[in-house]
Amino acid sequence: MELINQKPFLDKIIIYPIKSLDGLSISQATLLKGGALKYDRQWAIFTEGKKLINAKSNNKIYKLRATYNNSLSQVTLEHRDNNLKQTFDLQREMKQIEIFLSDYFGCLVYLKENKFTGFPDDSNASGPTVISKATLQTIAQWFPDLTIEEIRRRFRANLEINGVSAFWEDQLFANKNEWVDFRIGNVNFQGIHPCQRCIVPTKDSYTGTITNNFQKQFITKRKETLPSWVNPSQFNHFYRVSVNTKIINLQQESSLKVGDEVEIMNN
Repeated sequence: MELINQKPFLDKIIIYPIKSLDGLSISQATLLKGGALKYDRQWAIFTEGKKLINAKSNNKIYKLRATYNNSLSQVTLEHRDNNLKQTFDLQREMKQIEIFLSDYFGCLVYLKENKFTGFPDDSNASGPTVISKATLQTIAQWFPDLTIEEIRRRFRANLEINGVSAFWEDQLFANKNEWVDFRIGNVNFQGIHPCQRCIVPTKDSYTGTITNNFQKQFITKRKETLPSWVNPSQFNHFYRVSVNTKIINLQQESSLKVGDEVEIMNN
């Protein structure tokens, strides 16, 4: 294994309070007893027919900016093309947010909240997603026109690990229906599988414009650079990166903070 003398630590925490909208980098986060990061995908936008509005299904998502105050009690929504910008209280002004979003999307929409688990993409591995900074840097090298910041926005991982080589996180999963135990700070995680990507990373995170041959290039390079020690059983294709996790038996809310050490347990 090419993992000698690596000292992994948590370098960045990013939460996405409203699912599919912009993320927020924070220095410390709370893990809920349900295993999700507090405020991560806590809100989501739905149509009247209860269909989730996200970047997979609605390109208007890309041009809608969201910023938050430090306490995450307020969100500012902005559409620069139409010179629309408004700040809302996330608890007291849900209806006003829905009116703004309905006007923006051109249809009646609702903002739903789940304070316990949020709205994860993978309900079977609903913990924070993990990736290394070196992985993001390597992917950015595959696409010379894209920065690491743009790659980070496209892949939308929660926990970024530093002090390690690219694709270090690929050791955080085992065979299907198995897991790898690891710890960040004082919190125990189960690494479940490499995250299967969708159409979202192929598009510019601010405009929704497709990057030509992104998926094809990614698959080619991912296959070429797959570490020799990786368990190949979960790679039915190579359009996968970052690791989906699960947190079980969390007796109380726990904290993660930038700088926490990361340790893989003996399985």
